Amino acid sequence: MGRLDDIDLSLKLSRAEQERLLTVHGTRLAQLRLTLGGLIGSGRLGPPLCVLFEGWDASGKGGAIKRLIAPLDARHVRVKQFAAPTPDEKRHQYLHRFVPALPGWGGMAVLDRTWYGRVLVERVEGFATKKQWRRAYREIDDFERMLADDGMIIVKLFLHISEQEQLERFESRREDPLKAWKLTDEDWRNRARRPDYEAAIEEMFERTDTERAPWRIVPAESKRYARVHVMREVIAAIEEGCAHHDFALPEPLEQAADAIG
Repeated sequence: MGRLDDIDLSLKLSRAEQERLLTVHGTRLAQLRLTLGGLIGSGRLGPPLCVLFEGWDASGKGGAIKRLIAPLDARHVRVKQFAAPTPDEKRHQYLHRFVPALPGWGGMAVLDRTWYGRVLVERVEGFATKKQWRRAYREIDDFERMLADDGMIIVKLFLHISEQEQLERFESRREDPLKAWKLTDEDWRNRARRPDYEAAIEEMFERTDTERAPWRIVPAESKRYARVHVMREVIAAIEEGCAHHDFALPEPLEQAADAIG
């Protein structure tokens, strides 16, 4: 039994409720983002905000990212997707390629796949040696400690779906001419090794869940629920992080507060 087993995947939302809550929380998120950027409030730059997305293939990361950033001005958030490293990137230490995407003070970045690939796909598929991925837990912890000590708010999200739900989404993609490109032979091969990935994921949680950068597991069996849950988690992380750094945040706007209530 691990942390994935404790997640309630039955949680759902109607389309109407999803839209209402995305609007409500989106208002608050936009307010917080503008405050961190020094565009409203005191004018001071707030802590850097970095949102990391990991999860099963077809768990809805792209849709959740789309809804998360929808309320924000595109000039105020950077989204970066990471696939397999290029030949040139392989010549460097594996964390090197992620550094240019990190936000500075007052900035926000969303990373679709992250340095955790070293202890997930690279571990399971043999792209990293056992010595390399074992060492990576310490390297990642040191890296995140350095960022957090410098003020960064790190939000680590893992989107979890069941094996059956993943199969249904794979089959749906295969039949949709506008989504079939998302599905590769590698996706099917990875799915066949789900027990190996589950073991890697659970060890990742155990070894890299820290007070400065905790893992937040998102029940994603319902895409609608996951999208709202992601936004809530990011808002909570901003509010907690700013309290830690004594960075004052405004009260929720009246319309958002009323809607939540």
